[in-house]
Amino acid sequence: MNQTFTVTGMTCGHCEKAVTRAIKQLDPLAEIKIDRAANKVEVQSGQSRELLAKAIAEEGYAVSA
Repeated sequence: MNQTFTVTGMTCGHCEKAVTRAIKQLDPLAEIKIDRAANKVEVQSGQSRELLAKAIAEEGYAVSA
């Protein structure tokens, strides 16, 4: 399932890696595309939207639709 999140607070490559790592811990096979300039994170995963958003939020980033 492809899901897109608006994630604010990502300012550098380290931020992108932290978000990627959080998602991969839930789903090692997830495909992730991050557009930091647009504050968008696209995730192709079988995990629920709620779990993915929670994982990103736990890294310290604001997540919305």
